[in-house]
Amino acid sequence: MNMEKKLADSVIQGIKALYGQDVPAEQIQLQKTKKEFEGHFTLVVFPFLRASRKGPEQTAREIGEYLQNNEPSIARFNVIKGFLNLTIAPATWIERLNEIHAAPEYGITPVTGDSPLVMIEYSSPNTNKPLHLGHVRNNLLGNALANIVAANGNKVVKTNIVNDRGIHICKSMLAWRKYGNGETPGTSGKKGDHLVGDYYVAFDRHYKAEVAGLMEKGMGKEEAEAASPLMNEAREMLVKWEAGDPEVRALWSMMNGWVYEGFDATYKKLGVSFDKIYYESETYLEGKDKVSEGLDNGCFYKKEDGSVWADLTREGLDHKLLLRADGTSVYMTQDIGTAKLRFDDYPIDKMIYVVGNEQNYHFQALSILLDKLGFEWGKGLVHFSYGMVELPEGKMKSREGTVVDADDLVEQMISTARETSQELGKLDGCTEEEASDIARIVGMGALKYFILKVDARKNMTFNPQESIDFNGNTGPFIQYTYARIRSVLRKAAEAGIATPAVLPANIELSSKEEGLIRLAADFANIVKQAGTDYSPSVIANYIYDLVKEYNQFYHDFSILHEENEAVKLFRITLSANIAKIVRLGMGLLGIEVPDRM
Repeated sequence: MNMEKKLADSVIQGIKALYGQDVPAEQIQLQKTKKEFEGHFTLVVFPFLRASRKGPEQTAREIGEYLQNNEPSIARFNVIKGFLNLTIAPATWIERLNEIHAAPEYGITPVTGDSPLVMIEYSSPNTNKPLHLGHVRNNLLGNALANIVAANGNKVVKTNIVNDRGIHICKSMLAWRKYGNGETPGTSGKKGDHLVGDYYVAFDRHYKAEVAGLMEKGMGKEEAEAASPLMNEAREMLVKWEAGDPEVRALWSMMNGWVYEGFDATYKKLGVSFDKIYYESETYLEGKDKVSEGLDNGCFYKKEDGSVWADLTREGLDHKLLLRADGTSVYMTQDIGTAKLRFDDYPIDKMIYVVGNEQNYHFQALSILLDKLGFEWGKGLVHFSYGMVELPEGKMKSREGTVVDADDLVEQMISTARETSQELGKLDGCTEEEASDIARIVGMGALKYFILKVDARKNMTFNPQESIDFNGNTGPFIQYTYARIRSVLRKAAEAGIATPAVLPANIELSSKEEGLIRLAADFANIVKQAGTDYSPSVIANYIYDLVKEYNQFYHDFSILHEENEAVKLFRITLSANIAKIVRLGMGLLGIEVPDRM
């Protein structure tokens, strides 16, 4: 049982014994004692004055005396106005450390047969270009969220919906057919997704030149765009694709195959994976069927031009288009179709969509529509909405080829990590293989941590140089501390010192050591909070605080050279459990920690 729950139960019993009143658990306000006062926890007494019919100081003193006499974990107390400051006995902190030490997966709730099933959708790329910095944030958030939701005792299915159809895909296909001269990933030496992305940029370049030429002949901008032969050819290609034209479909399959190979390589570098991938080319027809079903049920209505709409004004939204007049689908139709296929495949209890905040309205509407169509989880779907990510230089545009490519970014992070580690002497004595592995672990850790430590809802600027600093709130700082602890534990093992299964309760602790145990014990609550709030940043910043506190302890206290044998064993055990929590916490974020550095 965690300390706060134990104390809250004792307070409830105390108020019943002292004043004959039952108080609900939510009235018990326990906070961490402010640094300027003595104590570990502070109880706010004001909610109990009606029960005690006494002043705040007297009430606090009476509750404090009751706890000191009846709750073994309370060593002493002091009263400041209506606040009761409680000091926990050292033996209780040792007991907490023993509990952490006995649990290899401390803070992680195991999945059981009747655990709820949560599906998490993330990545959602288009097959006309490689993954970019925005996708990196999406993938890292989705992967971390999946780990955190699983750590809270849920079955998790990680899913991806690939946007593999539409006019943007046809633009790349048409440009390759016109200007590609049969180029392939094999002949060009390029990753397939990069090759296809180059043709998307090429289409845009030729299209703009066409529009400019037509405008020079006296056309207005809109007229010129509508008259563009290239754009009209792309539209014709889309119509042929929809009609199942064998030649267009064969080109589409070949180029998408190149892209998927490229995506898989990038996902591997990022350390993300999926349990099930859906494709919009397979889901949009299902969506059309569900919309027809909704039309028959009176959920939706048809306009004179044949387009199908949903009236969401009663829910505070507007009228939402579901099928165009020509019968073609929109994104909403596809999302409804994907939901149907997923519901057929899995007994989903909760659905979480990791999608940027520009889609907030879309998911409000989708939630209502899925509920109207009878999906049990429709009303409770979660849109994990996150902000934009930019580099210090500013925004990115994929059409113009100025996007920050995910593969380039990963390579840059690893090479910068190698240079920085070398300059600081972190790779001294390493073999080439070890040095490469450490550079990869540090570079990816820097990238992931820098992105995940920021509240996902906020826009952010990713600064590659700043992220690889070995000091401050960064991945490498945390990784280096972990490696430092592992070094201490190796030296202890070499000296024949083994951590005991249970530490004796009579060790005298410093306030720094008590604080570290308390912070380590918080990990279980932090994992729960991150799961409740869908917030990887809660874990990231907690791990940084833990590591910062440990480094101060490491600086101020002797571990292996401590003369008191019991204290030495305690400090080694404490260090081993801090390392364990750092490894578990960083693991939830999808970040590796190196044993040596």
